[in-house]
Amino acid sequence: MHEFPIIPIGDFRIDLSTWATIIITMIITFVLARLAVRNLSVDKPSKLQNFMEWVIEFVHNTIASTMPLEKVKRYLSLGLTLILFIFFSNLLGLPFGIVFNVHEVTTWLGVSAQLLEEHHGHVHVSLWKSPTADLSVTAGLAVTVIFLVHYLGLRDNTKHYIKHYVEPYPVFLPLNIIKEFSKPVTLALRLYANIFAGEVLISTILMLGWVGIPFLAAWQGFSIFVGAIQAFLFTILTMVYISQATIHHHEEEAHH
Repeated sequence: MHEFPIIPIGDFRIDLSTWATIIITMIITFVLARLAVRNLSVDKPSKLQNFMEWVIEFVHNTIASTMPLEKVKRYLSLGLTLILFIFFSNLLGLPFGIVFNVHEVTTWLGVSAQLLEEHHGHVHVSLWKSPTADLSVTAGLAVTVIFLVHYLGLRDNTKHYIKHYVEPYPVFLPLNIIKEFSKPVTLALRLYANIFAGEVLISTILMLGWVGIPFLAAWQGFSIFVGAIQAFLFTILTMVYISQATIHHHEEEAHH
């Protein structure tokens, strides 16, 4: 595996490649959304408009499978943002590779004398990777989503949201709390592990030289599928958690 440019700032370690690709992913997502709505037409929609309409319908149906139809619209923008951002983040590290072979201490690439010594004077520094191949990125996404879930639960469903921690019996309180802590952990690790493992395999295949080209092409094609599935899973689980926190199913009414 390549090293990545790390700049220490106090107690923080800033990964330049992660920040760069996050910004690029944000730009791609924003530009795609703006281009799709620039020249809307009912009679002659563009291919991009048709594509975005399909994406919107897909996300709408995905959210509708987790909550009542009348509540879908308020979360549609969140679902679209998540699925597009994560999808492009997952794919960003696949077709590109910017790698420097460093032989001396380079501050801006985060190459120290100790790092050079550990790698026998030759360090391969990569400036490009999928943002979601970094655990701090997926953890940030997961924590943000779970914070939003709890906020919406307390705001829209206060009484029943608090009550669910002691259901079906008060003795289950510790287990319910553990369950809530496990949600961001599993969200972050599932996304990170799949994308990171894909990039490790790509790096391994590249070591085979020209022999690995057919395997690389096949794996990159499969990685697009994996990236799409992971974006879908993260989005639908977010909507499931929001639905569980904000919607109270009146059991009393079900008996009438």
